[in-house]
Amino acid sequence: MKTRLARRTLRIAPLMLLTATAAAADAALGEVSPDLARVKTFYEAGLKRNGIVGSGLMLICGGRLVGSDFQGYARLSPRQAVTEDTTFHWASITKTFTAIAILQLRDHGLLNLDDSVVKYVPELTAAHDPWGPVDAITIRHLLTHSGGFRSATWPWGGDQDWQPFEPTKWPQIVAMLPYTEVMFKPGSRFSYSNLGFVFLGQIVERLSGDDYEVYIDKNILKPLEMYESYFDRSPYHLLKYRSGSYTISGGKLTERRFNFDTGITVSNSGLNSPLPDMVKYLRFLLGDAKRAETYDGVLKRSSIEEMFQPELKITSQDPSNPNGPDERDSVGLSCFIREDGGRRFIGHGGNQNGFISHFYIQPETRSAYVVNFNTDASDPNQNTAGFDRDLRNYIFENFFAHR
Repeated sequence: MKTRLARRTLRIAPLMLLTATAAAADAALGEVSPDLARVKTFYEAGLKRNGIVGSGLMLICGGRLVGSDFQGYARLSPRQAVTEDTTFHWASITKTFTAIAILQLRDHGLLNLDDSVVKYVPELTAAHDPWGPVDAITIRHLLTHSGGFRSATWPWGGDQDWQPFEPTKWPQIVAMLPYTEVMFKPGSRFSYSNLGFVFLGQIVERLSGDDYEVYIDKNILKPLEMYESYFDRSPYHLLKYRSGSYTISGGKLTERRFNFDTGITVSNSGLNSPLPDMVKYLRFLLGDAKRAETYDGVLKRSSIEEMFQPELKITSQDPSNPNGPDERDSVGLSCFIREDGGRRFIGHGGNQNGFISHFYIQPETRSAYVVNFNTDASDPNQNTAGFDRDLRNYIFENFFAHR
């Protein structure tokens, strides 16, 4: 087991000093070396311009970690710098772990992706479906955000300290199902739905007999040696590494809830992890012949590739999520696929409680990046979502290989 002490002893060099490693990796690929110093300059300038309190970025090229950059503060009170040990909240990137759990259960013969969701979650029969029987909604529909369910878990907002961050128990969701409408014919189009992934989490729990968090820890996090990753509130020994989160609106910086609990929506957005653990996850998604036995023990390669296959074209941008997938993308089994000039990128983002995050991988070159910002700025001149989009586009053009 690798400990934090071991990681400190082998601390990763600053991003701008790793250009030689990147060159070696690209030479093996027959590609031009990415200019990591330019990426670093663009990234750090964007953080400063947008007033982002703290952030971390890691870059993989040819399966190797070639760059890392940690800037700003994990918390302002007490003041604590962002380091490779900092634990960020990853929000909707959790959905990709839920999809892997569903495919594990499928590969072990416990379900089919085209099974009706009602078969496993009979409470859904209470939902109002003007398009036909609710049992027409399948597991595949939920994985591809095409089940017809609303985006939000709650049908209303709430930001008072006494209010739960999200529904805390399954019966709260069940109580809302008679007032939940299926908004379009299942399978006919894409519409991002957090609620659908809550239903998938229930399937994982009911078929495995484990709480969702326990199942993911046993069957994904531990095998991938993501030992410092966990869900919702921090264990006592890791609390000191946890990042706070912030919003900027009207020029005012506001601290958001710290060490919060996503409740019953954990399968939609509950993951917390330091960036080195997320790099382990990206390497698993990219694949590695030297670790094939370990990786296949989590999920066989053909099933991972199945996640990356386009299922539905996305026809419009969600106006409530300007940094989300758009008409250039397709949705696979939880992942989003972008074809760009003959290149293929697979990724997912997260946005919750002041945290904004993204990862993208380029499987053909085994390259990837992952970034997390602990500040959501909504001011016109301080827009984290806009900068995250700009950073993504910059990395696509200046880091990922052109083939």
